[in-house]
Amino acid sequence: MRTIEELENFLTEPSTVLIEDLAKIDGDILILGVGGKMGPTLAKLAKRAIDKAGLEKRVIGVSRFSNGMLRVELEQAGIETITADLLNETELEALPDVKNIIYMAGNKFGTVGNEHFTWAMNAYLPGRLAEKFKDSRIVAFSSGNVYPLTTVVSSNCSEDTPVNPVGEYGQSCLGRERILTYFSHKNKTPMVIFRLNYAIDLRYGVLLEVAKQVYEGNEIDLTMGNVNVIWQGDANEYAIRSLLHCKAPATILNVTGPETISVRWLAEEFGKHFGKKAIFINEEDPKALLNNASKAHRLFGYPKVSLREMIDMIAEWVANDGATHNKPTHFQEREGAF
Repeated sequence: MRTIEELENFLTEPSTVLIEDLAKIDGDILILGVGGKMGPTLAKLAKRAIDKAGLEKRVIGVSRFSNGMLRVELEQAGIETITADLLNETELEALPDVKNIIYMAGNKFGTVGNEHFTWAMNAYLPGRLAEKFKDSRIVAFSSGNVYPLTTVVSSNCSEDTPVNPVGEYGQSCLGRERILTYFSHKNKTPMVIFRLNYAIDLRYGVLLEVAKQVYEGNEIDLTMGNVNVIWQGDANEYAIRSLLHCKAPATILNVTGPETISVRWLAEEFGKHFGKKAIFINEEDPKALLNNASKAHRLFGYPKVSLREMIDMIAEWVANDGATHNKPTHFQEREGAF
């Protein structure tokens, strides 16, 4: 892939099982926070699957839409849009009552020094949304940052692992989960808490960051020596299909790829593509932020895009100076300060 158009087409091509599952889901789909990194392709993926299934469902995206072109882009793809600040009570209450909610709004980067806003977005707002959409089913994006660092030689953190978030961002994500779970108990609202670790496409993500460091000859810090990743298109598909698995009280679902990936190995693989030697500093810590997503793989199958395919595509993208979002993941962060 050499162009944004080719990438977006690949990211939003629905699988047969997604098309089949959408036919089993009654009602329209409302995506809260559609303006983030994953939201636009998730909305387009849902719309393309609905169209291929011949269904009469609406996909509605809600965002502040600070980028006006994104709203035009989504509407051209057949997605209805609503401009709203979810922290504004009047604008929140004016949103339509929709059967299926995919809740992607939240705050991570810029938390340090702006903690009050992060807690408002991640822990106060969920309660307001849960009351507003108490008669809907809700797939709520969360983060693997609610887990502690775990030993690399373990089987990683499963949904049964006790949470112990490091730093205020992770703590606020746990706050979101607890508030949503409270209202799921109270109102019998079916929910999935979608704990995602490192979705990537060619424009952002852990693999892109490592590839660029190798390509540009920069040092790679190995302290966070292992990671999990999943292709954004697969993560989006899992999120949409999770609407069929919402339960009351809320159920937890880890979402990432099946591999525990060595950052050292990853950098060396990119080095082979670029004909360059990776430069490393520090040594791998025996603990890292790692999730076990075997439950999701049992429900949805393994991701369609393999790790090797992701490496090959990103190497080509970087070598050809492909566009990026310039939004680092900070996956190396071990103190939870984002």
